[in-house]
Amino acid sequence: MSSSIRDLPVILWDPSGGLAEQDCACADVQPSPEVYWASGLETSEDDCACAEPQIRPILERQNDPAALWQAHREQYRAPLTQGYQAVFNSLGPAGVVVVNQQALVALDSYRQALPIGDAVSRQFADLGLLRPTGATPHPIFPHPETLTAWLHVTNACNLRCTYCYVTKAAEAMDEATGLAAVDAVVRSAKRNGFKAIKLKYAGGEATLNFRLIRLLHGYAQEQAAAHGLGLHEVILSNGVYLTPAMLDFVRDSGMRLMISLDDVGAEADAQRVFSNGRNSAPQVARNVDRALTHGIKPYLSITITRHNADRVAAAVAFALDRELLFNLNFYRDHGFGSDRGAFVAEDAQLIAGGRAALRVIEERLPRQSLITALLDRSNFAVPHDRPCGAGHSYLVIDHHGRVATCQMEIERSVTDVMAEDPLEVIRQHTAHFSNPSVEEKEGCRDCQWRYWCAGGCPLLTQRVTGRSIAQSPYCNVYKALFPELLRLEGLRLLKWHALPVA
Repeated sequence: MSSSIRDLPVILWDPSGGLAEQDCACADVQPSPEVYWASGLETSEDDCACAEPQIRPILERQNDPAALWQAHREQYRAPLTQGYQAVFNSLGPAGVVVVNQQALVALDSYRQALPIGDAVSRQFADLGLLRPTGATPHPIFPHPETLTAWLHVTNACNLRCTYCYVTKAAEAMDEATGLAAVDAVVRSAKRNGFKAIKLKYAGGEATLNFRLIRLLHGYAQEQAAAHGLGLHEVILSNGVYLTPAMLDFVRDSGMRLMISLDDVGAEADAQRVFSNGRNSAPQVARNVDRALTHGIKPYLSITITRHNADRVAAAVAFALDRELLFNLNFYRDHGFGSDRGAFVAEDAQLIAGGRAALRVIEERLPRQSLITALLDRSNFAVPHDRPCGAGHSYLVIDHHGRVATCQMEIERSVTDVMAEDPLEVIRQHTAHFSNPSVEEKEGCRDCQWRYWCAGGCPLLTQRVTGRSIAQSPYCNVYKALFPELLRLEGLRLLKWHALPVA
């Protein structure tokens, strides 16, 4: 910073939480010298029912000038560099906020009750770091505005991934079923007050039925426009078979592309293999680069098992070198077959592998915010009381038109696309598992991280513990890695969004 503002309080934060659709760098506008913030960045795609993120709400200040305010007690802090600190209120809307020593002194003055005095304290109130005295701290949960649907367009696949839960067969969704599926999603969206729909074309390997994807894209556009709905689409692919024509269509249609890649290198990715056992990673890596040449920035889904936990950092480096967003997903035991549990890593192994990945991120801090959906089912974009939309704002439609609650429950259909409101049927069905609020989960109610992991994948918890209201099997891993994740976000803000030193 220039010497003229060196002694002023400085606050850095990202008002969008990394959620804007565009991929942009720092804002062109020049903020006041007291407060600096980052510009909007996009979030990554994944292969789960994660709720569609919303822009963070900002708390409204009380108009009473005599009102007294205090700092939130549930604050996590981490020292960064150059005297800056990352501050995070686990009950607030603002995510990670970076402050210098002068701003920290101003914040700490509110350990006692004081009125809002100047622009800095007003900014702290806006960011949720201060609360009115006597007020009960509570988060603001955004209401989902997008109904997401997984369309299982084929059961066929050109890989035999060792941890896959899909029973492979040469069966595919036909045109009539696909059109009925789109109609069903639109009906449920309109009946339940959603403003947009999101279609995830999946399988098997979705690109093996690309003709249907093309057709459904056009039909979905027509139906969404006719009913006043927004439309978002993503293809979930293993990245093996991506022709130039496919990539051109994805780019020109405005779809997103998510590619699964767990490891890199000639000897890597032994868990994502062809039917003959050959490693798929080199071919997938080539297709990721091919997508980039076609103007597409795919999102990478990286699944961590006991077999690749010590090498996941290489996949992270691959993504960062290409400025790609990615998710680190912990293996979810599907409970089938004789190898049940063979892929589950011990907590210590996951923590070690996660820390190695975070060290790579720290070495190559990207412009993009990774914090929104980097680590398994957690999401630091905005406080949330459920980890995903399963049972609430999510549909899974198989190739026969049957509807299930979660893709990992795809063989346990609840209704079909001919139902008047498939979502309502899903919401009423809790026989196999439910997706309760984190407030209902044992051991979670008093945890400072409860509104960020929201208790983890409910289906995994149900299968491992027998109860959906128990703590996540990955609870200890979350608690070990979350503080380091927040520190990295602080360093990223400091690197890319602070004014340069004169």
